[in-house]
Amino acid sequence: MVRVLADAQRTVELVELLRQVGALLEGHFLLASGRHSDRYVEKFALLRWPRQVEMVCRDLLARLPWSGIDAVVGPTTGGILLAYECARQLGVWAAYAERESEGSSRRVIRRGTQFPSGTRVLVVDDVLTTGGSVGETLRALAEHPVEVVGVAVLVDRSTAPIDLGVPLAALVRLEIPSWLPAECPLCAKGLPLVKPGTTAVPGSSTL
Repeated sequence: MVRVLADAQRTVELVELLRQVGALLEGHFLLASGRHSDRYVEKFALLRWPRQVEMVCRDLLARLPWSGIDAVVGPTTGGILLAYECARQLGVWAAYAERESEGSSRRVIRRGTQFPSGTRVLVVDDVLTTGGSVGETLRALAEHPVEVVGVAVLVDRSTAPIDLGVPLAALVRLEIPSWLPAECPLCAKGLPLVKPGTTAVPGSSTL
């Protein structure tokens, strides 16, 4: 179960912030999971604004139920920026989980990163949909002598329960439906499909 940290009023304010910076899009989108959705959270529309990122990270950290954090770890790419900023505010160090190779689903923590035994780690990411990138990050951390105290994300837009094996908290939860392609009502209406990001797929355009 995902623990939602913000109260109703703060959630409204954060959603409005996402709209203001162009991070909450409406249309017909192909998600990384292969599912389709009528809304998409374009995290980089938020992440290009350092002061706004500083603010939401402060909000996130102020509400976390965990303490005694020694390091913050985030997955590429958006999670790197958030991990860095959260670590800066906590006064600890940051590390990053990168894909082992192009197209690989396995992440590794490299570039000479060494965790002292017993390091208490907070994992931070931007948007939770299926938990794929966070799960890969946790598997990368399992190869190091660390204790993961929890996972924190800015936005939870998952549609099914996600069990990562560690406590999970989100600053905001957005109820955004998604569908398998064969069940997508937007496809049935013939609406053009957009793949957010840079990788094109047949029958879709890219943002």
